[in-house]
Amino acid sequence: MNAQPTRLDLERFRTAIVSRVGLQFDDAKLGFLGEVLQRRLDKLGQPSDTYLRGVERDGLNGEVNALARELTVGETYFFRNIEQFRALREIVLPERLHSAPAPRTLRLLSAGCASGEEPYTLAIVAREAVADTSFEVAIRAVDLNPAVLEKAASARYAPWALRETPPDIQRKWFHPDGRDLRLDESIRSAVRFELGNLASHDPELWLPATYDVIFCRNVLMYFSPEQMRAAIVRMARSLAPGGFLFLGHAETLRGVSDRFHLRHTHGTFYYELKEGGEPSRAWMPSSLPQSRAPAQSAVVVDDEWFDAIRKASERVAALMPSPSVANEPAAPSLPAAPFWDPAPALDLLRQERFAEALVHVRAGPAPDKPDPDVLLLEAALLAHSGQAAAAEEVCQRLLKIDEFNAGAHYVLALCREQSGHQDGAGEHYRVAAYLDPQFAMPRLHLGLLARHAGDRDAARRELAQALLLLKREDASRLLLFGGGFGREALVTLCRSALVECGGRP
Repeated sequence: MNAQPTRLDLERFRTAIVSRVGLQFDDAKLGFLGEVLQRRLDKLGQPSDTYLRGVERDGLNGEVNALARELTVGETYFFRNIEQFRALREIVLPERLHSAPAPRTLRLLSAGCASGEEPYTLAIVAREAVADTSFEVAIRAVDLNPAVLEKAASARYAPWALRETPPDIQRKWFHPDGRDLRLDESIRSAVRFELGNLASHDPELWLPATYDVIFCRNVLMYFSPEQMRAAIVRMARSLAPGGFLFLGHAETLRGVSDRFHLRHTHGTFYYELKEGGEPSRAWMPSSLPQSRAPAQSAVVVDDEWFDAIRKASERVAALMPSPSVANEPAAPSLPAAPFWDPAPALDLLRQERFAEALVHVRAGPAPDKPDPDVLLLEAALLAHSGQAAAAEEVCQRLLKIDEFNAGAHYVLALCREQSGHQDGAGEHYRVAAYLDPQFAMPRLHLGLLARHAGDRDAARRELAQALLLLKREDASRLLLFGGGFGREALVTLCRSALVECGGRP
């Protein structure tokens, strides 16, 4: 048995895994990596330095596949996150069918397919959604782990893997096979499985303009920032114009790519490739009408806590952008311009002299290109001043520049809430929370809106999440997002509302 790996060995091993396999592990996983490294050293009978030099240099013969087996977890199930498959069936596939050129083929890719449940689900959905038999549906499924691909090829699953599969689908496409269930051959034949590393450039896998839809769920979250960006570049290039990308619920393209539009339907988020490198259009939620109802008077809420936080939000000072990618430093909220200093405007905001701050912002020199942070500051000031229509117009200008700007969606939500449009407010709060999972205030508002609507389950869920985020929120961000309330006051507001809804603080 080899000597136990040192901390330096583990750091080298972790770096090599990022380079060769594309997976990234934080310090909390070093113990797990140590166990994997020790098993590989004992298996090969090599000292750590020899083994690590081989992995660093050329990956050793077959060692990448062995590491993939050790490091990846392939547990999944059919129709996982079923709302994404509903969006696929009712929105995405009809759009792609309408735009498909001759030859009439729909091509889907399951990137990181694990043991096959995802690509087979894609095949079932496509089979049921595409009534036109002249269309061919081709599904390609790729994974790094050869062991899970062997299981996928067998198409045999325990009933537990079908726990979210609608009963009619089970009856139609699965057949008893002992204690297990075997997938119908017509579905199995629609999927082609192959071994592949999503962190490497494979010209044949990533042929330009090939796929109508790519599912790459819960894979990029393990990549290093550089490899995540590179993978998204490859996916964008390989999607057909107007093609669609589905990520895991904890993954976003904010700060990673500007090649996509954000779509939101069926209670889920996904992405549509922009055609021809067009600039971002002003964002409108896919699940809401494009036209708005006439402005209504603000809703009067007989609730002390809800009213307090609503008023606090109306005094929002400014919104700081979050780091674009995990482990990267945050960009400054207002980068200094050559002829305009934002500090006086921020000082006026702290003094709640909003009209004067707005004058200062608008008195600055016109830049060659609009500054997103200055636009965000202007929109927040307008929202505070009760000029909701003007604030929304500025937000839409900002979203044409940065469609994934969580702050712009948050200000839009405040405007809608001030105008009594609770549904529109909730939509933009959800988008802001999705784009920036560490953003506490949208979660707090969503919880309070749900409580006011009588949905205590949703209120408890959102308020509990908001409470966690508020406790660890950066102090400077709290100052700017809290609308005059400090951490303790916001935590108290959130905790009280949570208790009232039957939750535990």
